[in-house]
Amino acid sequence: MRPFPTLLLAAACAGTVACAPTLMKLPGAGGPTASDARDVLSDATAVCRGVHTLSAEIAVSGSVNAQRLRGRLLVGVATPASARIEAVAPAGQPIFIFVARDADATLLLPRDQRVLEHGAPDAVLEAVTGISLDGAQLRRVLSGCPQAPDPDSARAPSADWRIVRDGADDIYLHRLNGGASWQTAAMLHRPGDPSGWRAEYRDYQQGLPRIVRLVSGTSGRFDLQLTLSQLDVNTTLSDEVFHIEVPQTADRITIDELRKVGPLARQSVREN
Repeated sequence: MRPFPTLLLAAACAGTVACAPTLMKLPGAGGPTASDARDVLSDATAVCRGVHTLSAEIAVSGSVNAQRLRGRLLVGVATPASARIEAVAPAGQPIFIFVARDADATLLLPRDQRVLEHGAPDAVLEAVTGISLDGAQLRRVLSGCPQAPDPDSARAPSADWRIVRDGADDIYLHRLNGGASWQTAAMLHRPGDPSGWRAEYRDYQQGLPRIVRLVSGTSGRFDLQLTLSQLDVNTTLSDEVFHIEVPQTADRITIDELRKVGPLARQSVREN
């Protein structure tokens, strides 16, 4: 079988990618209990907790498995767990189209006439991009919104930082100079777990971030910067957005076939 995801990444690469900025310096996890946690969370999530649909054009730069890449995505997400990602090519058909509704995902590779159907969304997205996210998690990551933060867990390491547990994650909330609104500065997804990742948020406009940086817990797996533009919130996204008309001539592939030549398997493919 021709290694289609390898070609996918090659098609997305264009020139060189500038070195990523230094990761945000986060405070230590200690500090007294934050008695103002509920107010801080209410302020920080005032906009994002009202996001039911989100669509954007996203410029992507960085690296996956130490290979640099640059590309452009058209993304739409909707509650509770629907997502669409289209990797746009400079000309012609998209490089790939990914759609997910709840626990069911489809990935179409139009140029290769191959399709993966009825996969687990997080597994399919990880195989093709390196990042394990389902539809609900993708909306959360793009909006910088905690899912179910526990205010009783909040710590105040300094006057302008709060750290809150959100399930197995750590949410870092920050404000500038003691007077600005609180914002989500970073999410640490399953801290200490090699399969975890870190999301950092910058350039907030109208309560939502325009720059999201995603870095894997294991060095070298992925380090990506997502720059959002043409952002639309709570516009109607029809059911057709999250559906793909699969050509009858498309060859069916499995998740195992996708994983064997996906970004995280590139080194093993070269060695074999």
